[in-house]
Amino acid sequence: MDRNTELSEFLRTRRARLRPEDAGVQATSPGPRRVPGLRREELAHLAGVSTDYYTRLEQGRHLNVSEAVLDAVARALRLNDTERAYLFELAKPRPRRARRRRPLRPQRVRPGVHRMLQMLEGISPAFVLGRGGDVLAANRLARALITDFDALPYRERNMNRFMFLDPAARELYGEWDTYAAEMVASLRLQAGRHADDPGITELVGELTIKSPEFRTWWADHNVRERSHGVKIYRHPVVGEMTLSYETVTFPGDDDQSMCVYTVEPGSPSEAALQLLANWTAAPPNRPSSPSAPFSSPSSSSAPSSPSSSSPSPSTSRHPLQGDH
Repeated sequence: MDRNTELSEFLRTRRARLRPEDAGVQATSPGPRRVPGLRREELAHLAGVSTDYYTRLEQGRHLNVSEAVLDAVARALRLNDTERAYLFELAKPRPRRARRRRPLRPQRVRPGVHRMLQMLEGISPAFVLGRGGDVLAANRLARALITDFDALPYRERNMNRFMFLDPAARELYGEWDTYAAEMVASLRLQAGRHADDPGITELVGELTIKSPEFRTWWADHNVRERSHGVKIYRHPVVGEMTLSYETVTFPGDDDQSMCVYTVEPGSPSEAALQLLANWTAAPPNRPSSPSAPFSSPSSSSAPSSPSSSSPSPSTSRHPLQGDH
């Protein structure tokens, strides 16, 4: 992802969404406005910089812009904390690249994290996400709730690919449009942080081509930190469930986070989740084990994909369908 282009588009879309009346800007000429939102000169005035300086900044032609200016622009655009951090990430100077860029280190889940997944087995669906939404590990209950990631080729073990390329996702999520748009905003935030990640670049390109919804939401340039929330699942076996999720980032590895789902005690969703846990319980005398550690699916050093008999996202069915 080209940071100058991204900075330009981000500032332009943030400016376009800000109504003059909300920013306290009074019309200087009669008749309808030719551009949505604020004009560049109006935004520059609110930020306390010259129109020429802001124009160069919005065009991606910035040279060592100060934090004070970025703060002023962020306030003028009324950015939230996540958007402000994203602006600073895009605008900060980048060191000169070496001629031969070192490949990204493959992502691997620590044994202790795998044990945490195992401890949650039968209690809460839990999985570990890496860069770009790669599903690095998931316990049995998470695979039964969403899809059997272990049965997919390594490259396809990605939450964004599942959401936009697997028809089952639209049936599974009760508010697919809302959740999918949030995932796009989260992916754009990660793309800004990891502009040199070829896996994320490839993922964005693939989804842009194959999904018109993704293409539309990606052009909005929204960014969002997905740390917690509520989702409605319409499971093909146990029915509708309302689940809360919390996302925890591991100290020492900001690129990995664990997502854990919980339910309201005594609710119908708790009963449905317990039924799902019973259905997926390991057979007697066979202990449950978490997924084996593996490299990030987007890594070039990832193991070769399983045999061609593994289901692809476009043809996969839920692992529990037909078992009842």
